[in-house]
Amino acid sequence: MVKIQVVIIGGPTASGKTSIALRLIETLQKNKVKISVVKIDCLNTDDHETYKKLGVNAIFGLSQDICPDHFLATNFIEIYQYGKDNNSNVLIIETAGLCNRCAPFLNETLNICLIDAFSSFKTPKKMGPMLTTADIMVITKWDMISRCEKDVLKYNIKELNPTAKIIEMNGVSGYGKQALSKEVLASRSLESLEGSILKHQMPCATCSYCAGETRIGKEFEQGIVSKIFY
Repeated sequence: MVKIQVVIIGGPTASGKTSIALRLIETLQKNKVKISVVKIDCLNTDDHETYKKLGVNAIFGLSQDICPDHFLATNFIEIYQYGKDNNSNVLIIETAGLCNRCAPFLNETLNICLIDAFSSFKTPKKMGPMLTTADIMVITKWDMISRCEKDVLKYNIKELNPTAKIIEMNGVSGYGKQALSKEVLASRSLESLEGSILKHQMPCATCSYCAGETRIGKEFEQGIVSKIFY
């Protein structure tokens, strides 16, 4: 029975997900690991071509008019099959960053969330379930901030997710890539994603505008509608 180590990389937009994934792949390849990558984005991407230059199998999926995490959830089974068809040892799924209300992570996969060290100290509290359900928190550009800033950022992360392992990395220099690859190689191998469960439910978002409505006004607001109380 074929088993694959499935890694999901999530995080805010422009937090360095692709750079970190590239450094991870470079390190894993030194261990003769066969890798497939699936990149999920919203409107456009050419990152799959960058992955292919490292000699790995790579495809992409664009969510277009729907939430990328919703799109990913409806494609997990086929994505796993893609990795299986390529006889992969490791399947890396890089997701698009969006509203921080969702988390793309599954209960059986290795779930990695990125946070930019240059972001505000308040950022962890704004990241929602993507941070609180992660198995590993990767802090990018770690080697470019002061010790005091590091301590505060780590404290704020641990306050929200006490069990997450924190790994410091720099996607440009490759600092920290060995530590991350070690965690991937030690992760659980899966025979399938059938029966897996999202670690956090999707937010309520079924309204007329989700279905394509563009007109503004009470008469056009149908489904789940939330109002500000004044």
